[in-house]
Parts: sequence; C-alpha cells; structure tokens
Amino acid sequence: MSKTAAALRAFRNTGLVATLLAIAAFAISLDTARAEYPDHQVTVIVCFPPGGGTDIQVRMINTQLGEALGKPVIIENRGGAGGSIGIAAVARAPADGYTLLACSSSFVVDPSLYANVAYDAFNDFAPIMVIGASPNVFTVPAQSKIQSMGEFIANAKANPGKLNWTSPGVGTTPQLSGELLKTKTGIDMLHIPYAGAGPAMTAVLGGQVDMYVANYGSITSLLNSGKVRPIAVTSKERWPDLPNVPSLDELGIKNAESDNWAGILAPAGTPQPIIDRLAKELTAILSQPEIREKYAKLGLPVVAEGPDAFRARIAREVPLYKEVIEQAGLKIE
Repeated sequence: MSKTAAALRAFRNTGLVATLLAIAAFAISLDTARAEYPDHQVTVIVCFPPGGGTDIQVRMINTQLGEALGKPVIIENRGGAGGSIGIAAVARAPADGYTLLACSSSFVVDPSLYANVAYDAFNDFAPIMVIGASPNVFTVPAQSKIQSMGEFIANAKANPGKLNWTSPGVGTTPQLSGELLKTKTGIDMLHIPYAGAGPAMTAVLGGQVDMYVANYGSITSLLNSGKVRPIAVTSKERWPDLPNVPSLDELGIKNAESDNWAGILAPAGTPQPIIDRLAKELTAILSQPEIREKYAKLGLPVVAEGPDAFRARIAREVPLYKEVIEQAGLKIE
C-alpha cells in the first residue's frame, strides 16, 4: 500500500471515530437534558376560559405538579371554537415538555364537528393522563309524569317529534349522547338549543322541556335537591353516586357509553422520558386522598388513565362521535 493510500485510510478511520464520538456525545447530552427536565417553568394551556370544569380540575393540581417537578407549573387559558384554538396552539408548540395541553372531550369531538380544525387528534399529540371523567345523565323535570327511560322511549315512539329535549350546547357530549340515544332507539325527539348550561337549566326547571341531558358533574346540585329526576346514565355500569339509576347498557341500549373527561397531553414527539415523568408525577398526585375528595365534590372523580389507556380512548371516541355527528347532520363552519 502506498503512503498516500495509507494516509487516506487513516484519515477516513479517524473521521469515522470522530463521527461516532460526536454521536455518542450528543446522545449523552440529550439524556442529561432529559434527566434535568424541567429546568424552567412548565405552561399548561387550558383550551377553555377560566372557571370551567377542565380549568378547575387542572388548577387543583398544578401547584402539586410544580412541587413534584421542582419548577412552577402555570396555567394559561386560550378558549374559543369549542377548545380547538388552544388545542391547535399546543400542537404547534415545541415538543420539549414545557408546553402542555389541558382539554376535555372536545378534543375528540371537534375534528368532526368543525369544518376546519388545525390539529390531528391522532398524530399531533402524545397523551399523558386522563385526570377525571364522569358520565352524562338523562333527566326529566321533577314535575314530569315520566318515571323511567323506558317510559320516555315508549312515549316518544307513540308521539314522534312531540317530545323535546335540551343540553348544555351543540356539540357537547351531552348533546351527542342524546343524538346517540335517538340513533340507537329510533325515537324522534326535538333538540331545543340554548346558549349554554344556565339557560338550559332554567328551561328544565320551568318545565319547558321534556328531558335534559347533562354531565353528572354539572348537575349534582339539581340532582341532590330533587329538582330533576335521573332516568339513565351513559356509563357502562351504574354510576356509584346514582346507584338506583340504570345505565343505557343495562336497559339494552348497547354501545352508547359516553362521558366528559379532562386530560393532559403534550405535543407529538415529546421525548418518552418526559412523558413518563409527567405521568408518574400525575399518578402520585391524583392518588392523594385530599385531591380525590376535591374531585369527587365536583362530580368528576379521579380516573388517572395513563398514556396507553388515554391513547386507546382517543382511538375509540374520535370515530364514535364522528358517526353521531354525521348522522345528526351537525357541522359548525
């Protein structure tokens, strides 16, 4: 071998070694950076205005999460378009664990409900934890003669289009639960839209509607005071706080389960060690008796579904609500 060839070979070998060393150094530095996460404050964007259920649930644990991480965890509200504005903002955020999303079931509803949604529920996010969830409840006014879901369905079938019902709003999971009931049972009832839960509740208490569908957490006071009568819940089994109220599944109305959840997600591509750290800390916080008690008072018991279960929930619910929305002809431009 000539001196020139030998020199060239030595140069190439040296270059290869240098490249491998550089890759190893980068991997070590990356692992170190992950191990040190976080080194500054973490922001959780709540995709609704302050004061709503999701906002309240996150604010009940953000201080504890900050203490566990060793850095502040602050809340930033970005409401609008059913939550999709805040969701899209996090989808575009750096995947470094410093910008997280707190959202509700709107996350799985909006892609089918809105004509233009700037995020992909499957590919733009890394699920971390469902922190709380509760079913929707079918209720009738206290003065109603209807005593059960069976009576309501029979009445609706005998009088097509004459019974009406309401919900907290178009595209909410309670409204979609009502639409799903129509599809599953073949009944014809008229949805009366109101501008939010407050006006809807007023109409219910005034006997202006035959049925009100709402999330359990939002009507616990009405239920406890006896102002409305629950006739069915959308959980798979009977809800512990309503032991005398049958589930739709128990009544023979299959595959109609729905609830309203609150969960935390990160942008897709967030390093797995960061996802694991956040899931671990959230699980520990949500297991604290005082936190569980606070959630229970809201009617939104702790669920603590980790990344895998959360991902499976999204995969199940996006097509479920897509079908319901298409069948009901719902679309918001």
